[in-house]
Amino acid sequence: MALREVLETDLLTISSRLFDELGFEMRMIVMLALAVILAPPLACAKVTTPQTCDQPAAMSDGWHIAAPEKEGLDPKLMCSIGPSLEKLRGADPDGVVVVRHGALVYEHYFADGTTYGPDTLHGVKSVTKSVVGLLVGIAVDRGWLKSIDDRLSSYVPDDADLQTQGKDTITLRDLLTMTSGLNWPEVAIPYRDPSNIETRKNMALNPYRFILAQPLAETPGTMWNYNSGGVELLGDVLMKVSHESLDKFAQQVLFDPLGITHQAWLSSPGGKLMASGGLWLRPRDMAKIGQLVLNHGNWNGQQIVSAQWISDMVAPHVPLPSEYRSGGPYPGYTGSAYGYLWWLGRLKTPDRSIDWIAGVGWGGQRLYVVPSLDLVIAVTASKYNGNGAQYLAGYTVLDIVSRAAMEH
Repeated sequence: MALREVLETDLLTISSRLFDELGFEMRMIVMLALAVILAPPLACAKVTTPQTCDQPAAMSDGWHIAAPEKEGLDPKLMCSIGPSLEKLRGADPDGVVVVRHGALVYEHYFADGTTYGPDTLHGVKSVTKSVVGLLVGIAVDRGWLKSIDDRLSSYVPDDADLQTQGKDTITLRDLLTMTSGLNWPEVAIPYRDPSNIETRKNMALNPYRFILAQPLAETPGTMWNYNSGGVELLGDVLMKVSHESLDKFAQQVLFDPLGITHQAWLSSPGGKLMASGGLWLRPRDMAKIGQLVLNHGNWNGQQIVSAQWISDMVAPHVPLPSEYRSGGPYPGYTGSAYGYLWWLGRLKTPDRSIDWIAGVGWGGQRLYVVPSLDLVIAVTASKYNGNGAQYLAGYTVLDIVSRAAMEH
């Protein structure tokens, strides 16, 4: 095996959760190694030097490039994004990409020990869940899944011994809406604590049986509770019906049609691909996922996932608990409901009220889709220590860009 393949294999088997807990210096070394090893040769990327304030690089990756003012965005406000985030203590931004009317209009990267750029992969954490939501839709469109109201038990018959005391009534819809009812106190204990249930799941040799072994806390379909375990079960179902590993399935039915050729999917220490948070993408490709949702499942004339699935996926299926709807330390920033592994919310200020759809990932990863403004925003960050400021980079960019769209 070539040295590149050996290094690539070793790096990509690092657990996403364990990666977050590495010391600062080790985290920077690993991130730099990933950036160097996984980046494609510059000669193939065909990068041209940006000519204006944070103008995106022109690359052969399917994006049309346009100046912000040509797409109805105030150029001064757009140019303020980078400096604003640089001054923002605690945000730890890594990259920002903005798309308006289907054109890439803004791209800015930061350095925090790693030099980020258009070809740098970044862990998108739980935005991976939202990608799985799209993959489930594709499986439904192709008839590989008959209905999301099918019981999970019909797809995992080998685990029938664990599906007792009402767990056999859990449906795929319950997993998509995080209403499985399983006792899964993921956010009650810090992830760095080895007793955290998500951390224990990642360390399990068979995470699927570990998840199904948990008792019911609520009747399935009745109560929302943040549950990464349920998404792992969906990943297992997708692999069973596609007869492919999750990364190969995603590459064939989603990434290839989107022109995403540069991605990685991490495995847990137990060797299982992490459907709930293992995906690494370039911010430009992260934005393609958002544009696909904004375009009702269509990318450059190709219908990748049905418009009906997109409509159902981003509909408000279950209200979020009050602590998610309060806005916390960020007045005006509220999450109101949950779709099929996508968050729904609203940015509300004295002068505007804007509904958004989002993929949300640990550490400040944010993928915003704003239909009313024909807008997509992808933000990557490294705010892994603590919770509150994780919203800061994404919220700031959403606020600036929405003003740029409405004031120009």
